[in-house]
Amino acid sequence: MEKSTVEVLFEWMDETTELIQQHRNEPYLESLSITMEFLLDEGASEDMDDILSHKLQQAFSKINFRSYETEEVRKAIQLTILKGMKGSTQQQHLMTPDTVGLIVGYLADKLTKQKDKFRVFDPVSGTGNLLTTVLGQLKQEVHAYASEVDPTLIQLSVLNANLQKKQIEFFHQDSLSPFLMDPVDLVVADLPVGYYPDDRRANDFQLKADSGHSYAHHLLIEQSMKYTVDAGYLILVVPEFLFDSDQSDKLHDYLQKYAHIIGVIRLPETAFKTEKSAKSILILQKKGKHTSTPKQPLLVQMPSFKNSNAMADILGKMNAWFETNK
Repeated sequence: MEKSTVEVLFEWMDETTELIQQHRNEPYLESLSITMEFLLDEGASEDMDDILSHKLQQAFSKINFRSYETEEVRKAIQLTILKGMKGSTQQQHLMTPDTVGLIVGYLADKLTKQKDKFRVFDPVSGTGNLLTTVLGQLKQEVHAYASEVDPTLIQLSVLNANLQKKQIEFFHQDSLSPFLMDPVDLVVADLPVGYYPDDRRANDFQLKADSGHSYAHHLLIEQSMKYTVDAGYLILVVPEFLFDSDQSDKLHDYLQKYAHIIGVIRLPETAFKTEKSAKSILILQKKGKHTSTPKQPLLVQMPSFKNSNAMADILGKMNAWFETNK
């Protein structure tokens, strides 16, 4: 069977990364950054020793990188990052599944159709896969912003964006500290779930816990709202148990006060490793002068992504909802 172009590029990136890894004795993800830099510069950097530089030039001659489409580049990078993350046990080193990214992109397209240009922000961008997936589905002029605290992940996401020729302005900081950025029209985020360790900073938020550590995913919803313009939208990948946890009353009151719940899309449990790690997509609109809650919110239970007939049926229903609720 002939390999797809994505497989060919992934295998090349994987082999080149392993070659760097063996030569430099560094972790896979750090070595992947060097592979990506090499592709971007189309050559070795000055601080590389002659032996490695020669090996990489030899490898580079075997591939015609410019012949690849942006989406092929994104998928190949995603596969190599996923391979690197298998070896890393950190919880935050998890990537938004592609199908979920495509649904977020579909929703972003529907919610911004009326705009010729707009601004989008991912406050917890990780490797940049969710944001670049979304940008790949938008036709307008989009100014994109992203934030990530982990140095390895932000390095990968900057290279990822550059190799896909996507213009994104990155902030390397704790996503719950203030941003030097005006509010945006759309926020997309796959919220990390868990406690936020910095109680002093959490104190600045309405959604802080009454005692003990606050939930990071709650604080990030408030932070996202803060950096969204009035009447702007938020598409958030959230834990399935968001409204059933011990601090959910406070969150519910906060959303009632500041936002309209446009819809909730329950993702199929088959897309996640365990039932406990299942997620939904929460669609919010920040309240503004002329905004109102839809008479009938968009409530969807997604079928298994492998069931193409059921998926087509659900997408038809979602399209119809957007037609009715413009």
